[in-house]
Formats: sequence, structure tokens, C-alpha cells
Amino acid sequence: MFKDVMEIAGVFTREYSKTPKLLKITDCFILYAVTLAALQYAYMCAFGSFPYNAFLGGFFCSVGFAILTVCFRMQIDPSQREGANKTGNLERVFADYCVACVFLFFIAISYVG
Repeated sequence: MFKDVMEIAGVFTREYSKTPKLLKITDCFILYAVTLAALQYAYMCAFGSFPYNAFLGGFFCSVGFAILTVCFRMQIDPSQREGANKTGNLERVFADYCVACVFLFFIAISYVG
């Protein structure tokens, strides 16, 4: 069992080393957003949720930001781009990501009030 886990970890490390640097940075940012959401949840469990709408706004903003970044990563990953999207405009993808993030933040701010 342990040998299988180590073999899987070795294959993952070998394959992930082929990933472009931009995607690795994006992965670190996704990990940061998920960690931030987990810390907010742990804080709410440990110390209470008095301003509950503030917790929900921050938590959903962190989770939503991670989800939007995963979608962005999928669109800029060269191995997942196919057909007409392979020659697609990366600037348009980044602009869509920025607009979606701005909408997410406006919704979170309006929810917190």
C-alpha cells in the first residue's frame, strides 16, 4: 500500500515537473484561495459567527475566486486547448477572468452591505 502511494507520488511529481511555470503559479494561487477559505471556516467554528453575513461574504468570495481561477487555468493550459480554442486569444480569456472576478467581488460587497 505504502509502495503504491509512493509510486503515485513519484509519477505525479515527474509529470507535474513538465507543467509550465505560469500554471504552477496559478496552482499556488488556487491553493492560497482554498487555504484562506478553510482558515475562515476554522475561525468561524472556533470563535463564532457573529457577523454571519461577513463570514459568508468572505467565504464565498474565497471559494468563488478559487473556482474562477481553476476555470482560468483550464483555459490557458496548452495541453487542454483543442481545435479552434488552441489558437484562441489568451487576452480575451484573461479579460473574461477579470470581469468575472470583479462581478464576484461586487456581489460579495453588496452581500456584506
